[in-house]
Amino acid sequence: MSTHTRIRKFNTKDTYPNQSLDNDLCQAVRAGNTVYVRGQIGTDFEGNLVGLGDPAAQAEQAMKNVKQLLEEAGSDLSHIVKTTTYIIDPRYREPVYQVVGKWLKGVFPISTGLVISALGQPQWLMEIDVIAVIPDDWQPQSGA
Repeated sequence: MSTHTRIRKFNTKDTYPNQSLDNDLCQAVRAGNTVYVRGQIGTDFEGNLVGLGDPAAQAEQAMKNVKQLLEEAGSDLSHIVKTTTYIIDPRYREPVYQVVGKWLKGVFPISTGLVISALGQPQWLMEIDVIAVIPDDWQPQSGA
């Protein structure tokens, strides 16, 4: 029996049709009480980009994705212990971090932020990945 639960498996052939890739990945992995969430961008789970040219709108969609993936893993935003945020322009720091901060108010994770030259697709302005640890005695809220 596997101790890892892989959430939203996919192949990069579908995600990156403009590139010659063929990798089996997933959006999140729950390993015991730890949840690792793949870098999330301003694209919904149907592949639609939200916020073309708007880093705050992309951050909003990315955080919606993070919330949904954590819930699918039996966790929630309050369990996040670490975030890593990537932006392609230092001017995007404030709008992106304001959105992330709104979603994580009262959580107090550790955070790493990087300004990088590019992401996987040219229209992506930001990306965020998270690690969450579910408390041993935590029960998901019903109707979440």
